[in-house]
Amino acid sequence: ASMNTRRPLIYLVDDDAELRQMLAAYLERNGLEALGIPSGDELLRRLKRLRPDLIVLDLMMPGLSGLDACRRLRVEQDEVPIIMLTARADLVDRIVGLESGADDYLGKPFDPRELLARIQAVLRRRPIPALPSPGEEVTIGAWRFHPTTRSLHGGEGGADVQPLSDAEFALLKALTERPGLPQSREKLLEAMHGRDVEATDRSVDVAIHRLRKLLEPDSEAPRYIQTMRGRGYVFVPEPPAHG
Repeated sequence: ASMNTRRPLIYLVDDDAELRQMLAAYLERNGLEALGIPSGDELLRRLKRLRPDLIVLDLMMPGLSGLDACRRLRVEQDEVPIIMLTARADLVDRIVGLESGADDYLGKPFDPRELLARIQAVLRRRPIPALPSPGEEVTIGAWRFHPTTRSLHGGEGGADVQPLSDAEFALLKALTERPGLPQSREKLLEAMHGRDVEATDRSVDVAIHRLRKLLEPDSEAPRYIQTMRGRGYVFVPEPPAHG
């Protein structure tokens, strides 16, 4: 694989916490990013904040079922790949799952190796976008970030130029080089200050706050630089245009 290819992000949606944790650990050991989600309702909320490359979705869950969540996404023309899981492996469930728009189907119980193989097969049909090349311009809402010139350009023809401090530049560069992948405060702190033992996590939060005030249409409800509780911060680019 190219050094410029990121690890695919998989959402594991199942109300069984133990199964989520076991599958997440297995997928992470095999080169994927995995995030466990306990319900269909939480899945729909998460999708507004961070797009995965594929969803592993349990058919039957309390509240919004996986089947209903899948149908809702397909009605909205959302083509995110979905592998449906169910505890019942009869033909009727398989047909219903696939007719609702799932890309593949796996009956429980299953070997995690089989799930991994199914995920890899679906992802091969939907190639993972490459990371931006070093120095490549990155669009963030109304702004364009130029790593080579350490500046932001906005307005008509990019006439509005916003210089960045060393810390802001290092932080924004680290985030935009790994779109969609959460980065811990520790990693971002190192990107900003090297291994300076005097620096604190608080300096990351302060720089994040300044960048949000500058880049976000609403800094209180950030669209591009989002917080992932317990995992750090993530840059969420605009999804690619359909077609």
